[in-house]
Amino acid sequence: MDVALLLRMAAEGFGGRVALGPRHGGPAEALTYERLYELSRRAGRWLAGRDAGHAVLVGVNSPAVPLLLFGAAFARVPMVPLNYRLADERLAAVLRRVVPGVAVTDSAFAERVRTSPDGLVQADTETFLKAIAETAPADEDAPDPEGIAVLLFTSGTTGEPKAAVLRHRHLASYVVSTVEFMGADEDEATLVSVPPYHIAGVSAVLTSVYAGRRIVQLPSFDPREWVRLAAEERVTHAMVVPTMLGRILDALPAGGRPLPALRALSYGGGRMPVPVIERAMRLLPHVDFVNAYGLTETSSTIAVLGPDDHRAALGGDDQDVRRRLGSVGVPVPSVEVEIRDTSGRPLPAGQAGEIWVRGEQVAGEYLDRRAIRPDGWFPTRDEGRLDDAGYLFVEGRLDDVIVRGGENISPGEIEDVLAAHPAVADAAVVGLPDTEWGERVVAAVVLRDGHAPDAAELQDWVRGRLRSSRTPEHVAFRTGLPYTDTGKLLRRELRAELLGEQEESMP
Repeated sequence: MDVALLLRMAAEGFGGRVALGPRHGGPAEALTYERLYELSRRAGRWLAGRDAGHAVLVGVNSPAVPLLLFGAAFARVPMVPLNYRLADERLAAVLRRVVPGVAVTDSAFAERVRTSPDGLVQADTETFLKAIAETAPADEDAPDPEGIAVLLFTSGTTGEPKAAVLRHRHLASYVVSTVEFMGADEDEATLVSVPPYHIAGVSAVLTSVYAGRRIVQLPSFDPREWVRLAAEERVTHAMVVPTMLGRILDALPAGGRPLPALRALSYGGGRMPVPVIERAMRLLPHVDFVNAYGLTETSSTIAVLGPDDHRAALGGDDQDVRRRLGSVGVPVPSVEVEIRDTSGRPLPAGQAGEIWVRGEQVAGEYLDRRAIRPDGWFPTRDEGRLDDAGYLFVEGRLDDVIVRGGENISPGEIEDVLAAHPAVADAAVVGLPDTEWGERVVAAVVLRDGHAPDAAELQDWVRGRLRSSRTPEHVAFRTGLPYTDTGKLLRRELRAELLGEQEESMP
């Protein structure tokens, strides 16, 4: 199966439904599924006519995103959505890796792409949209399921960005195994606010198309605009990253029942502080919350904590059930998950180790190498554990584990305890070099307005809930923590900053 077939099925099954655009928009503003299919075929012909080896996007959410995604499938080339927030030299380095190609570029980024290497043809977004409307549709021949559908580059915050390879069969397998075809009601709409270069942005388009849900796009995230657009368009479904959710809650109107049309809100892409999701459930009691854990290399979600689990955890007395609100739920039926030690041996429930995953949707491949094992298992480099009931708890990246006196300490465990303090708005924990213990535990904390606990109070808070070895030896107060725009903590950046402060303070 392939990506183009998902759209063809939608066009044949419910072609008259609005696929993209406003509720009350005319033909110029809203695209039906039939029209989206036709224009995607035209985009495929347009790309093929320019000998595009890659269909590159340097832009925010717009109709160009699904048209380039499906158009690339018809042209049988990879779609490559790039992070327009990369520094100039990093963006230029990535562009050199997608030659030959066609780069569809928003006007705001055009000058940065104009200096791209030979072999990369540039077209601004408006020109692309006008040109494909005047181009004959491509043939309906299906692309090779083994062909590359999407290349997603890592954020490149440290080192050379990796190009994750997602083939048609991986993405199609994920969609078909997790979404019911035509399962959406005609009044359903999904708000896409994550950037198109994130796997969640790609999967949001594909799953909405297969379900028959109208797509509403927010070009770039702003909490007040998110709330306004969700209300105006009567959005029923949305996906956000944890940092977005907290800001959305702050932007909700006071009193009444905010966002009455909203039915389901999924979140993922980073650790969700338990106090934030608890607050969200209380402010939006009519909404079904879903925690979706996945990776780029797994074509999106591999484990889900569903609405019933959320409600049981929030209102129950069983402590094991309540703790599940800090989990990512259970693996989806189409994948297998194991926790393994450093030698690759499976570990029993309750023991922490590396998360391994296997399933048809798992790619585990980069342009320069395959990380997936011959038997289909992919080591994620995430640390986690399974409880006795099969719920998966993700502790963080293995590279972030603090080794203090030979003891492995997960930063996430300490961060969760700090975040539970009523004065703490956000917290991050890193390990810094220590001559006696190897590494020392250091916390960076953002306080809520009107609160001013000292470091000793926060240290006592952690010490009273965890072993003393996990108590931060130093607490640095911050006005904010460094995150990517997709909600991932830039832990290495924070560590370097704190290390610099530590070295400056040394005699």
